[in-house]
Amino acid sequence: MASDGARKQFWKRSSSKVPGSIQHVYGAQHPPFDPLLHGTLLKAAPKAPATPVKAKRVSTFQEFESNTSDAWDAGEDDDGLLAMAAESLNTDVVMETAHRVLRNHSQRQERRKPQDAPGPEQEPKPSAEPPSVPSGDLRLVKSVSEGRTSCPAESAGDAVPLQRSQSLPHSATVAAGGTSDPSALSSSALSEREASRLDKFKQLLAGPNTDLEELRKLSWSGIPKPVRPMTWKLLSGYLPANVDRRPATLQRKQKEYFAFIEHYYDSRNDDVHQDTYRQIHIDIPRMSPEALILQPKVTEIFERILFIWAIRHPASGYVQGINDLVTPFFVVFMCEHIEEEDVDAADVSRVPADVLRNVEADTYWCMSKLLDGIQDNYTFAQPGIQMKVKMLEELVSRIDEQVHRHLDQHEVRYLQFAFRWMNNLLMREVPLHCTVRLWDTYQSEPDGFSHFHLYVCAAFLVRWRKEILEERDFQELLLFLQNLPTAHWGNEDISLLLAEAYRLKFAFADAPNHYKK
Repeated sequence: MASDGARKQFWKRSSSKVPGSIQHVYGAQHPPFDPLLHGTLLKAAPKAPATPVKAKRVSTFQEFESNTSDAWDAGEDDDGLLAMAAESLNTDVVMETAHRVLRNHSQRQERRKPQDAPGPEQEPKPSAEPPSVPSGDLRLVKSVSEGRTSCPAESAGDAVPLQRSQSLPHSATVAAGGTSDPSALSSSALSEREASRLDKFKQLLAGPNTDLEELRKLSWSGIPKPVRPMTWKLLSGYLPANVDRRPATLQRKQKEYFAFIEHYYDSRNDDVHQDTYRQIHIDIPRMSPEALILQPKVTEIFERILFIWAIRHPASGYVQGINDLVTPFFVVFMCEHIEEEDVDAADVSRVPADVLRNVEADTYWCMSKLLDGIQDNYTFAQPGIQMKVKMLEELVSRIDEQVHRHLDQHEVRYLQFAFRWMNNLLMREVPLHCTVRLWDTYQSEPDGFSHFHLYVCAAFLVRWRKEILEERDFQELLLFLQNLPTAHWGNEDISLLLAEAYRLKFAFADAPNHYKK
């Protein structure tokens, strides 16, 4: 057996690594500890270690084992300091070190953009800042902390509490020094994406024969504003795919529309048509946006469009709800000729008369194309809407039985709230700009207004399941469903709604028995 001196020499720990020794977890909240730098900070800390560590001479393994609970003894000198740090690491030191690295990284990012003038808080401090380090590795915190020997008082003055997300090297939200704006970064990326999509649209539309199938795929997720008027005219079937034929088609259709005006519009005061014209005249001021619709020129345009359509479609005639379907086409086609970003409140009187005539004719023909696909919604007794509301009820009963049962228990009938959804294509439920975005997809879908709209309504209803289930009264439920809080909705909300509707269509459209009990 070896002598006691040999055992002592064997078990005594030096600076070499020993299996089972204490290994600190380095991360956002526990950067590597530097005893040379922070030793004075630990000595100044008033809090004593929870478990005092004392240097001791271990002569036998039995003595060592009796005094050790979970690891080898750390020994003295630097190992002793390291063990103390494991017990009482100063939080201010940790925060100050992590903050310094993040601030340094942010300033390095700003220095890469010389065109951006640094703000007052971004000016470099040569005497206080550590040398720059690569931003991708948090393991370099220790090497940075070695380069800084400022006193604790200075550190405490600069320290700012950090969230966990701020400890990441590429985080966009840094509390001080070289702050990056996440909204600016996201808007920049968004503008690049929008510019790329706009280029794709322009290339597709500039070809001698536009590929309508490819145009539908590209338009499903939204159409950029500059190319929306031409894209809508193509997708609605108003204009041909061949570029050379478009000018002649526009001219012929516009001439044809104003021939209808000349031939039919004077009969609006005849006994046989005066009821129709009177109802149109009453309904138009009820439309939105009021700032646009109540302008005299716009009112006259809408009256002519609706009256001519009613005269030329005697099977249905004019029905309340058709008037709302004029607005999106008119607003989109006016965007080509109005500088204001908000067309809703634009002064139409400043638009040249010939331009207004062309917009009026284009609006009439595109609205007619839309109504050709859903005309059974507006014939006697409106059988198309009755059928769609029944299908909506069956669909919701399959996808969310709890909501369906809740409505049934409180005697709320789908016809009481969903009739308007089908009659006005959700135009009274969401803002106008959301309707325009919704119609981008409707015109990209086969039978979008007549078929895909059913799944959008189902997704729209289930979207409010939490609020619906919280209501315990018939009146409150009906008031909520007829006045849904969508006033602040944007394109993101519509995109989520359309994505859910597409999922439902994928699950149920080709398997109608799925939504039958």
